[in-house]
Amino acid sequence: MKKIYVCALAVLGLLYSCSNSDDDTNHDAKLIVKLKFDKDQVRLNNVGEPATIAPGHAAQTPEMKLMSAHYLELAPNATTLLGEGEVLYKGEETSKGGESAIDFNKSILVEDGEVFLEIPLSQLNPGTYSWVRISASYEEGDIKILNDGNEYNGTVAAFLGYINYIESFSINEETVEVNENKLQGFWAFEAEGLVFQGQAPEGAITVPNPLFETSPIPEGSCVLTGEFSNALKISGNETQDITLTLSFSVNNSFEWEEVVNDGKYEPTAGENVVDMGLRGLIPSIN
Repeated sequence: MKKIYVCALAVLGLLYSCSNSDDDTNHDAKLIVKLKFDKDQVRLNNVGEPATIAPGHAAQTPEMKLMSAHYLELAPNATTLLGEGEVLYKGEETSKGGESAIDFNKSILVEDGEVFLEIPLSQLNPGTYSWVRISASYEEGDIKILNDGNEYNGTVAAFLGYINYIESFSINEETVEVNENKLQGFWAFEAEGLVFQGQAPEGAITVPNPLFETSPIPEGSCVLTGEFSNALKISGNETQDITLTLSFSVNNSFEWEEVVNDGKYEPTAGENVVDMGLRGLIPSIN
């Protein structure tokens, strides 16, 4: 009887070992996508070249808090047109406001360095990808404003997507009701419990695209393009997770037209916001 008991334990141990082995083998490795902000990253223009601040303008670097994206794609090469790469994500849209628009209230909002998306690698087409394209749709960060000689801390919420349907959104502890479509460049600013709204000029939002000659993006979109230093290779047989970090330049990304030439943002002096676009994308793998 003792021998039978020992044999039974041995069989159970073997079955448990096989089960664990199967779990390891069947582990569905994931592509983990994180979003981060870099205040020191090079500041680029629309064609991906280093850019200075335009004459008559001033800018500051926001302390970024939140971001969302509407679209994410891997592109094999510089001639891959938008939409023809490996599409990893597309956010929800709605026609509640008339024209089809990004449904902001169903967007994924993440903090600096936080995971935005996780996708099983088994769902991706094997291949070598040299570029990333991502449509930034929303950002929120702290800036400084000048009013009556006093400097205040405030928070700006900027809608970067081509068109956004917004029911409402919160900025600090204030709720802003909208319930309509807003074009790219709509923004709201909160300071000392007061909320102001505005609209950047059409076409003013900077969207760096180094592939503007071979793979353009639609006018009015906010699809940033960035190149891997070493291409991302997907075999289809991965057993370990891959973390893709998308680093966005916020270097002097909040820009306005100066009225008082002091480098301070003073809305009561008639200084208008003209740009709050992210100023570059660098993807990395680890």
